[in-house]
Amino acid sequence: AFFANKLEHESKHCNGKGFQRQGLSCFDRVYTANQNCGHTYPTFLAVLWCAGLLCSQAPAAFAGLMYLFVRQKYFVGYLGERTQSTPGYLFGKRIILFLFLMSVAGILNYYLIFFFGSDFEIHIKTITSAISPLLLIP
Repeated sequence: AFFANKLEHESKHCNGKGFQRQGLSCFDRVYTANQNCGHTYPTFLAVLWCAGLLCSQAPAAFAGLMYLFVRQKYFVGYLGERTQSTPGYLFGKRIILFLFLMSVAGILNYYLIFFFGSDFEIHIKTITSAISPLLLIP
């Protein structure tokens, strides 16, 4: 909602006619940042749900909240110089990787249970709970 509101505000501020792009850098930056955030949300939601359902809910929820804050930082950084958005982008990639690895660990645990009868769920939850605070390190 914040991204769409900011896009609408910049559109009205730049040309007063709605969502027509006329090459102004302020609107272009807001529009591009909004599009970038919109394109990454399906991937984020997919790995968030997989990590929460297949591995552990608490670390996945923590990583999800961190990702939302990081995307906010990316968006606000994108409005300034383009180099200000780089830390948010890299931090977001790291969180997506963490959620993906949690999903893979959950899938591997399922197949270990199915084929070998070994359950490593407690170990995986302990490891992910221990690693999730490390996401706060820039």
